Amino acid sequence: MIKKQMMIWALCLSLVLIQLPAAAAAAALPGAGKLTYETSFTGSDTSLSGGEAQQQYFSVMDYWNVDSVKINLHFQISQITKDQQSSVTLSLNGTPFYSFRPSPDNNGEQMLSIPAPKAFLKENSNTLTLQGDLKTAGDNNQVCYVDNSPDNWLHFFNTSGIAVTYTSKALTGGIRDFSERFSGIDTVKSNKSLMTVPVNASSAELESATYALSGFAKGNALTDKTIGMLPYREDSVQGKNAVVLVAMYDHVPGELKQQLSGTEDLTTHALIQLVNKDTRPTLVVTSKDESLLIKAGRMAASTGLMSQMNSDLKVIDDATEVDEPASVISSDVTLTETGDKLSGPNHREQTYFVSLPSNRSIADSGKISLDFRYAENLDFARSLVTVSINDTPIGSKKLTKELANGDTLTLTVPQNLGISGNFSVKVAFDLEMQSAVCTPNTEQMPWAYIGKESLLHLNTKDRTDLLFNNYPYPFLRDGIYNHVAVVLPQEMDDYTYQSLANVFNLLGQYTSGNTGDIHYYTDEVSADNLKNNNILAIGSYKNNKVIRDSNDKLYFRYSKDGATLVSNEKMSIEERYGAEIGTLQLVDSPYESGRGLMAVTAVNSGDYYLASRLIASEKDKWKVYGDGVVADKDGNVSAYRFKTVTGAKPDSALSQIVERSDVLGFVIAVVLVVTLVLVALLLLLRKHMKKRGDRHET
Repeated sequence: MIKKQMMIWALCLSLVLIQLPAAAAAAALPGAGKLTYETSFTGSDTSLSGGEAQQQYFSVMDYWNVDSVKINLHFQISQITKDQQSSVTLSLNGTPFYSFRPSPDNNGEQMLSIPAPKAFLKENSNTLTLQGDLKTAGDNNQVCYVDNSPDNWLHFFNTSGIAVTYTSKALTGGIRDFSERFSGIDTVKSNKSLMTVPVNASSAELESATYALSGFAKGNALTDKTIGMLPYREDSVQGKNAVVLVAMYDHVPGELKQQLSGTEDLTTHALIQLVNKDTRPTLVVTSKDESLLIKAGRMAASTGLMSQMNSDLKVIDDATEVDEPASVISSDVTLTETGDKLSGPNHREQTYFVSLPSNRSIADSGKISLDFRYAENLDFARSLVTVSINDTPIGSKKLTKELANGDTLTLTVPQNLGISGNFSVKVAFDLEMQSAVCTPNTEQMPWAYIGKESLLHLNTKDRTDLLFNNYPYPFLRDGIYNHVAVVLPQEMDDYTYQSLANVFNLLGQYTSGNTGDIHYYTDEVSADNLKNNNILAIGSYKNNKVIRDSNDKLYFRYSKDGATLVSNEKMSIEERYGAEIGTLQLVDSPYESGRGLMAVTAVNSGDYYLASRLIASEKDKWKVYGDGVVADKDGNVSAYRFKTVTGAKPDSALSQIVERSDVLGFVIAVVLVVTLVLVALLLLLRKHMKKRGDRHET
C-alpha cells in the first residue's frame, strides 16, 4: 500500500515537472499573464525648488492592455520645510490627479506609491509632471508670504519610477505587429528578442541580417539595451518572445521551412514571413537567390515599409521597390509646426530637438529667428527670454510691454559650440509678475507663445576626422552606410556574433535610410577587396589576418606571438593585463588613403566583446573618444588620442562655397552680373568695330 502511494506521488510530481516548462513558455507568449514595466526617472537624481516643476517621460506600447499605473516616489525634502504649507502636485499629460504634503520627519526622506488614472494615458509617449510648492520660511498669519530661501528643496532619487502593469494583446497585426514587438521596450529590456542567422552564415546572410538588425535597432527606444544576434540554435532561441531568422532557403531549419509559403519560386523571389505566432513568433527572411535575400534584408531595415505590412507574408522580386528616399539636409528647420504656449509665472522652458547626421557639424553664419508674444501684465524690469543650444546660452532679450503682442529675436549660432549630430534648442522665458507676493495668479496667470514662424537656419559641414569623437563616421555618412567592409575570423563563436551585433545596434540608431553598402569577408580577403572601403575588423591577432597584417599600424600592438598587447607611449601594460583587455582602435586604412580601419580586438573573444559594448548604445558612447580605447573586466575604460594630424583634408574654397547656400547664391549672382557685363562690352566693342569698318569703306 505504501509503495502504491509512493508511486502515485511520484507520478503526480513528474506530471507537475512536465507542466512547469510549458507554463514558463506560456508566460512568455503574448497575452499570457500580467507583466510590469517600470521606467526609472531619467538620468541622475532630480530636484525641485520653490515652485519649480520637473517632467518625466515614459512610454506605453500599442500592444499593451494597461491594467494599472503607479508612480513610485523616493525622495528627500528639506528638514526645515513647513509640512502644512508645502505641497507637491502630480499631473499626467497635463491633467492633475494627486497632491500631497511631504513631511520633514525621518530626516525628510520618504517613499510613496501613488496610483495614476489610466484613463489619462496616451499611446506611445506620456508625460508625468511634478509641480512643487515648497515653503520653509514665513508666518502662517502673514498676509504676504515671501520665500526666496535656497533651503526649500525636494530631491527625487533616481530609484523613483513609473510602473505600468499590463497584459500583451494577441499578435494579430501581421509583420507590422511583430516588428513593433520585436523592438518594443519591454521585449528589448528583458532580452526577449533575437536576430539569428544560420551556423557558419555566409557573407550574403550576414549582410542581409545586418541591414535588418539596423532597422530594428533604429526602432529601439532604449539607450542602454541592445538587440542580440546569434546563430539559430535551440539553446539560443529558447525563452525568446520574438525571433528573426535571415537565411538562404537551404539553411532554414526544417520545422520552420514546412510553414513557409510554397507557391513562390524562391530562385526568383524572396519571402518575409511570420510563422509560429502562437508559440515563439519568428520572422523568416529567406530566398534561394543571394541578391534577393539582401534585398529582403533592406526591406526589413525600413521601419516605414515594415509598419505597413498587416499580413503574415511579403513576397519580394526584382521589381519590388525597397529603397528609402535619401534624406535631405535642409538648411532651414522649423522649430514648431503649430506654435507652443507656455503658462505660469517665473521660469518656463520649451525644448526642441533638431536631427542632423552624426558626421555633420554646425558651420558659421547659422541663425535662430524667434517669433513670439507674451502677456502684458508682467514685471518688464525682470522678464526676459533666453535661447540655449545643448544647454549653452547663446543670447537673451528683455521683454517689453510695447512688443508684447509681436516680438522677435534673431541670434547668430556660435561656430565654437562644437556641435555635431542631433542637438537641442531650448527657449526659456522668465515671466515675472508685478506684486506677485500679494497677488494670486488666478486671473493674471502670465503666458508666452512661440509662433510657428520661428526658424533655425543652419549651415553645416562634413566632419571627416578619424576620431571616435566623430563616430559613427566613417562607417556612416549622412545617415547612410559608407562603403563598409566587415572582416571576421574564419571561425566565429557567440562572443564574435554579439560583438558584431553591438557595433551595428548603435550604427543602426544613426541610420536615416536603408541604402549604402556593407560587405562581409573572412580574414582571407584580398587587399583589392578592401580598397575604397572603410574596414571594420573584429577578432584577435591569431584569428584575423587583417588585424595581424595591420599590427604595426595599431596604437595598441600585439607582441610577436600575439599572446598579449604591449606598452606604448600612452600606457604601460603588464603582460598578463595585456592578455585580458579589449581595445577599440581607429586608424587610417593601410589599403587606401582617405579611408578608415576600426579594429575591435583583444587576445580573447570575450575581451573584444567587452570593448564592443562601449559602442553598442548611447549609454556608454560618451566614454569613447580619441582614437584608441582600452577596456578591462573591472569596468575601467581609458581613452587616448594618438594622431596629431587626423587625416582630414582642409575644405577647399570651392567646397566651402558649395556647402554655404547663401554664399553660393551670392557667388552665382556675381558671376551672372560679370558675365552680362562682359557680354555687353563684347557687343559694344563689336558694334564699335563694325561702325569703324563702315566708315573706312566709305
